[in-house]
Formats: sequence, structure tokens, C-alpha cells
Amino acid sequence: MKTTIMKTNFKVLAVTAIFGLLLNSCSSDDTETLDAPVISSFEYGEGSTHSTDLVAYKGSDIHLEAVISAEAVVSSITLSIHAHDLTPGEDEVDWDFEQVFTDANYLVINPTFHEHVDIPNNIPVGEYHVELTVVDEQGNSTEIEGDLQILDSITISEASIDSTVVRGNDFHVEFMINAVNGIHNITVDFHAHGVTVGEGEVEWDYEEEFLDGYHEETEIEFHEHFDVPATAPAGEYHLSFVVEDEEGNTKTYESHIDITVE
Repeated sequence: MKTTIMKTNFKVLAVTAIFGLLLNSCSSDDTETLDAPVISSFEYGEGSTHSTDLVAYKGSDIHLEAVISAEAVVSSITLSIHAHDLTPGEDEVDWDFEQVFTDANYLVINPTFHEHVDIPNNIPVGEYHVELTVVDEQGNSTEIEGDLQILDSITISEASIDSTVVRGNDFHVEFMINAVNGIHNITVDFHAHGVTVGEGEVEWDYEEEFLDGYHEETEIEFHEHFDVPATAPAGEYHLSFVVEDEEGNTKTYESHIDITVE
């Protein structure tokens, strides 16, 4: 009788031990440590062309794309963009961009990150640091970083402009324009600086919009001659040239010229 009871107890213990091992095995599987996500490629550049040249333009956008391999489900993707020691100029501001992406299409295993980020048109040109951080549901984190050059969408070379002109004659203006988005128009404005209109003279303010030969061009020389009326008062005049591109961005070049009697 005792032998039967001992055999029964042994069987119970054996079954309990096996069950315990199975539970322990399942528990180990549930807490298995997975590798951190891997960002196998990260590209970015000018948005409209999906460029990978690491260059973008003010007033436009940046295209960014990354291929992510993740053993655990991704919980967030954070994108950060900030300047490298750039000092804002007049009418410019610092730009520090950060956004956490938790879209459903990213909260999966092995997502592909693809976004376009607008670039303000009032920030300094120069080098910006780009950083992408991926975190999975186990708290594993991976980041990748690089640099991006942000440039003006419109550039005007140093102009060649006559410094003086005798009224009744003309003066020439010449400079190169580069406009990534194409030139929409060029507006010219001339006006006097505190000039007194004398007897027989007529106040002279000049404004004109140039389209012919410039509209939709991306790289061209602006070369024009401007007639000064013989009745224009002598003195200093302010010259303003505004280039507008097809995206509505503008670039202004300003100068002065002295109009003389002889």
C-alpha cells in the first residue's frame, strides 16, 4: 500500500516539475531580448526632385527617406534638424525642427520612413544637422545622423552698376541670377533720396516689371540700360531689384546711383 502511494506521489511531482519547466520556458520566450532597430539607409535632399545630394533650399522642402529593420514593433520615429552655429541676419530667425512620428504605418515591424519637411524662407543659409531616432516597443533605440546644406532658392551675383550718370543719358545694370524654381519676374524700382525739385525739373520715380527673356529661366544674366530724363533732379537715387521665383520666394538687391547735371 505504501509503495502504491509513493509511486503516485512521484508521478505527481514529476508532472508538476515538467509543467514548471514548460511555464519557465514560455516565460523566457515572452521576455526574450530582441536586437535594436537597424537603419539600413537614410537619404535626404531637395524635395521636389527627391534629390539625395544633401542640399535643399529656403522656401522649399526636404525629402527624407529611411529603410528600418526592426525585430520588435516600432513605437516612435523622431526627426530633428538644427543649425550648425549659424547667426541669423536681418529679418531671419533660428530654425530648430523636431517632430515625433507615431503614424500607424510607422508603428510596425520594418517600416519605411518617408516624409517631406517644409523649410522656412526666413532662416540663415548654411549647414544643418539632421538626426533620425527610432525606438521600438522594448525601449531599444537607434539613431543615424548627417549634415544638410540649406541654400537660397534665388541668388544674385555682385552687380555691375554705373555709380554716376549725367541726366539725359542712360546707365547700365548687370548681374547674374540663379533661381532653382525658375524666375517669375524681376521688378525694378528707382526713387530719389531727399532730392529737391528745382525750376524746370520733374520728379523722377521709375518702376518696371521684366518678364521677356527672364520668365521661367533658372540661370540668366540680367543686363539692361535705363534712360534718365533730362529733367530729373540731380542727387542720389535708390535702386531696388526684386527677383521673384515661381514658388513666390523673393530676393532683393539694392544699390545707389548719383544723377548729375554734367
